[in-house]
Amino acid sequence: MAVTGLRIGVVGGSIAGCAMAIAGTRAGAEVTVHERSSGELQDRGFGIVIPPPLHQELVAGGYLGADMPTTPVATRIWLARAPGRRSARELARQASPVTPCNWGLLWRALRSNIGKSAYHRGLPVGSVGRTHSGHALIRTADREQEYDIVVGADGHRSVTRELIAPEVRPAPAGYLVWRGTIPPSALRDHPKQLELLKTAWITLGFPGGHGVFYLIPGADPGSRLMAYAIYASPPVSASASEVPVSAAYVRNIADEHFPAEWADVVARGEHTSQALHPVADFVVPRAAEPPFLLAGDAASVTRPHTASGAVKALQDALCLERALRESPSAAGALRRYADERTVEGARLVELGRRLGRALVENTPDWPAMGPADVDAWNRAALNGARSYLYGGVHQR
Repeated sequence: MAVTGLRIGVVGGSIAGCAMAIAGTRAGAEVTVHERSSGELQDRGFGIVIPPPLHQELVAGGYLGADMPTTPVATRIWLARAPGRRSARELARQASPVTPCNWGLLWRALRSNIGKSAYHRGLPVGSVGRTHSGHALIRTADREQEYDIVVGADGHRSVTRELIAPEVRPAPAGYLVWRGTIPPSALRDHPKQLELLKTAWITLGFPGGHGVFYLIPGADPGSRLMAYAIYASPPVSASASEVPVSAAYVRNIADEHFPAEWADVVARGEHTSQALHPVADFVVPRAAEPPFLLAGDAASVTRPHTASGAVKALQDALCLERALRESPSAAGALRRYADERTVEGARLVELGRRLGRALVENTPDWPAMGPADVDAWNRAALNGARSYLYGGVHQR
């Protein structure tokens, strides 16, 4: 790095914040992370997926240890309920390698690799600001600290974004996503479904939405959980902003639209975690304005169909490390970061909206589709965009 003695303050100590701390430390900066939560974050055990090449790059770069548990699979299977029946109909199989992770285990792995970075918990950042000399300030209840760069990695309610892009607000999609994890014991009466999940991740289409199912590592060594995300509109008597909608509603969706074996797992399976979120998105006009930089969900939130929340945060960190190493000044590094990551955030937001229309708002007649139809649908939904979730469709 051309600039020595650089001081970086990171607002937020979740996945994006820890990854940014690693990036700054690897580039030679002195990094301090401010995390508002006073407890550990690894209990957020929901599932996420990342592209295998990104996982390999993160391991090679020292962001993740090779021993972090993952459950890689190479195939995506598209299912729907057979017309007039309660059984499943396979629509297509698609080459779609992904590396599923447990959110909590991923956070723990990043947290353990922040090196000499200071990590302060339980003291929320009240605001950020500028000094007369052009440096950045982080203000907490007991102090002000000055930095050369402040990274806003504090999610969609970012205090850093309020400073540099106060006009940006989430745009609601009008539908919801239910997330959950279920122990494999809930699938003991459905061995065929468990065998599918050992080698593939599942997309189950139904009128007005879809569900995604895959295995992730559990908190105990060697254990597994089935993770799911189910997308649908809220009940006619509610709106997507009225959260929480009763968990019974997603069970009703499963009973009404899923094949019997998948409905049984979701509607009656024992959950280890469950959450409901309105789907929304936004992107900032510029991901950095020296001396401030936005990362992860602070910079842009994409609809989850792109599976890019954690992915984008990790790619943000890799970009920052490269920019710091190769730029002649801190300001130059932030301008380079903004040039690259603003465009990518906008691309993913647009892709998420297009996939949302195809997967939820204007669903096809799933049960009538075969491999060629799924392939054509994929191509139309992507409209030339790239996504690691979509590969070549092939007949079983």
